[in-house]
Amino acid sequence: MSPSSIAILGGGLTGLSAAFHLSRRFPAAQITLLNKDINFGGWVHSGRAKITLKDGRETSVLLEAGPRTLRPNSKSVLELINLLDLSPSLLTVQNSSPAARNRFLRLPGTQGLLRIPSSPLSLLISGLSPKSSSLHSPLGYILLSAVAREPFCPWNRPLMIEDESVDEFLSRRFGSEFARIFGSAIAHGIYAADSRELSVRAAFPSLWDAEQRGRGSLVTGFLRPSRISATATVDDPPYELGDVNEQMRGIFMYSFSQGIGALVDALLRELRTRRNVRLLGGVSATGLRVNPRTAQFEITTSSCETLRTTHTVSAVPLPSLKGLLSPKTSLPHLTANPYSSVTVVNLVFLTSPGYALHPVGFGYLVPRASSEHAENAILGCVFDSASMSAQEAPWNADIVKMTAMLREPVTSIPRLVEMLSKQLGVCLPDPLIVKVHDNATLHPPAACRHLQRMQELSDVLQGEPWSVS
Repeated sequence: MSPSSIAILGGGLTGLSAAFHLSRRFPAAQITLLNKDINFGGWVHSGRAKITLKDGRETSVLLEAGPRTLRPNSKSVLELINLLDLSPSLLTVQNSSPAARNRFLRLPGTQGLLRIPSSPLSLLISGLSPKSSSLHSPLGYILLSAVAREPFCPWNRPLMIEDESVDEFLSRRFGSEFARIFGSAIAHGIYAADSRELSVRAAFPSLWDAEQRGRGSLVTGFLRPSRISATATVDDPPYELGDVNEQMRGIFMYSFSQGIGALVDALLRELRTRRNVRLLGGVSATGLRVNPRTAQFEITTSSCETLRTTHTVSAVPLPSLKGLLSPKTSLPHLTANPYSSVTVVNLVFLTSPGYALHPVGFGYLVPRASSEHAENAILGCVFDSASMSAQEAPWNADIVKMTAMLREPVTSIPRLVEMLSKQLGVCLPDPLIVKVHDNATLHPPAACRHLQRMQELSDVLQGEPWSVS
């Protein structure tokens, strides 16, 4: 049965793209999107801040409150770029660029930043060189020794296990030191989460599959081709990629000339032209139930309106959805994943020619501390000027942008600059601009057994009273 009316809860990228695709597929259906904030886009927010250069000229810099770059591995996003005609504003970073090849870690007890080996040759050189050599890297040694031993480690996945944390998985295959350093850093950088709680099957399914394919060895599994048939998704409608897929060949990451917010702006422009779409900013859902008599969803809103729809799409965090349901129609596992909190701080510096505030590269991450060291408040730092310099005017060469991610709210900007200076091994000047974004309730990262819980949730939604059509 085709929907005649659809409610979408949440106006982030997920909710907006759902409204976009549903309005194309069901042009006769009336679609209403509710967003509790006046501004749409969720955690995505791109904006420019004005500054004055040393010569008196005024210019602006682009600052991101949320994600600043995307990887070209999501065809659904590439399809949006094509359908919304965003290709002319694309900015791409090649796989061979320093921003793609140079990534760093900050380990307690070491000086400055340590570069992660980015090729087999650099791994061998940094891992096998004597400790007295300038070519030696502690990261290279840890990485090389763990990877070299792993194929000879027998199958050690516990019987009947369905999932485990990223830390548990990597500790089994590569050892606890490898898991603490590399596993926690990746979890910090991608999910702002603790690798000891993050589900490996939900967050990194390719690792779980590779271990299975390699009969216990992750390294062997990645060297073996996947047995997934090329026709496994033959029934799925093809993505409308146009020339975008070709544009992404050899690309490590991308953004837009006006930031990731360009996706939000383009979706809003398009949706506002659709007669069957109604966007309600500053209006949130306050309750959700299924009317057993009409078999329709009834959604009460903060504007005292009651929406009655044949279908509902929830694009809000699961704990928020739980708050809308009555105890009589509750759904399982909506609060199983705890919220993640992260503070994002944009910093803009004015530097002298020839004085580098950071190494050339994408940025660095801070792994979980060992028992001998205190946990650091900083999760990582992105060198925005190195990765997306094309977003700024050519005469902004003396401007350096960084974005720090912290596990807790900022109490002192001078103290933060001091900590960054120590980690970078340079003396940072006073910043020209500081923008602090406290994200207290980020989308909850997937805890262990997340996929199993979502399957159980899906099974419940197939039955009464939720399956109404």
